[in-house]
Amino acid sequence: MTLMVRLSDCTPPGLAAFLRSQKVTPTAQRLNIAQILFTQHAHFSAEDVFNEVNKSDAVVSKATVYNTLGLFVERGLIKKVLVDPVKVFYDSNVAPHHHFYDLDSGKIQDIEPDQISLKEVPDLPDGTCLASVEVVVRVRKQ
Repeated sequence: MTLMVRLSDCTPPGLAAFLRSQKVTPTAQRLNIAQILFTQHAHFSAEDVFNEVNKSDAVVSKATVYNTLGLFVERGLIKKVLVDPVKVFYDSNVAPHHHFYDLDSGKIQDIEPDQISLKEVPDLPDGTCLASVEVVVRVRKQ
């Protein structure tokens, strides 16, 4: 199932209703964070979210940002995109897709799923089934 909040839903009441529908209590801090994540499709690091949410009159702690991002991931509202062992982005597009990661700029952008094809997937360990495949293509300036 693809969950993407439509831009028209990004009013505080619309976001609150959306969060409630996903079994997330819409606190003021969560609404501020949701506003950043769902107003436009973008890839944010936790630090980006922290800086963006605190540009306004709101004051949200780093712990609250990390906890909220973790909750949103757990509920399937956003997904983690691991581009290297120490850099995580949070993506409001939870539909299957892949990413370019620019090593020089630190920017990430989507690759449509039909733009990458895998000939085959290796044999899976016993007792498992394929949940997803996500490719991160790392690029840098020549």
